[in-house]
Amino acid sequence: MDTAAVAFDLDDTLAVTGVDRATLLAAACREVGAPHRSRAAYLDAHADNLTARSRKPVFEVLLDGTDVDPAALARAYRERVNEALSPVPGVEAMLSRLAERYRLGLLTNGPVVAQRSKLRALGWTDRFDAALVTGELSAGKPETVAFERLLDALGTDATSTVFVGDDVEADVGGATAAGLDAVQVTFPGGPEPDPAAAAHVDRDALPSQLPEFLASR
Repeated sequence: MDTAAVAFDLDDTLAVTGVDRATLLAAACREVGAPHRSRAAYLDAHADNLTARSRKPVFEVLLDGTDVDPAALARAYRERVNEALSPVPGVEAMLSRLAERYRLGLLTNGPVVAQRSKLRALGWTDRFDAALVTGELSAGKPETVAFERLLDALGTDATSTVFVGDDVEADVGGATAAGLDAVQVTFPGGPEPDPAAAAHVDRDALPSQLPEFLASR
């Protein structure tokens, strides 16, 4: 079936931070007087709160036993991430070109406040035909229901929709289980290429290679 829509993950696929997230988290902790917390601990807590409205529940877990305000740490971390965030070079022009032929979607894991603020920081609030944040849904990626909600919002079916993302479990595994073809975005230090993906594209080459793959389907 011809491709009708292309949907994307956000973080580490279309946009990246110029400073690594562990450093940003450490700086935010210092700013509000919180004890140091590792990136791994943050990711564990984040994974348990994919349908939360904000990162406050994430930091409540990390700050358990302290008197630091989790909302203050959530705000400090959000501000630092947004300041460091920028589009992968060339993807904005790519999205504009793709929009001439396909419906564009976004499905990003995370709390509403954090992920919507990233879209505002990037100037992407109106970039997609459907932009879903799992904090607004009943489940996050890789759950099939999250991808079903994306398809509903796009008005397309799985066989005519391609999902593009970097995470093996959330993006490739979730999309393929829901019946979509997945394109895995790869980069140094990222996940190894997953054979379940229909294609693998180096992130730096995404603006040129993704349109070529879509045209070849």
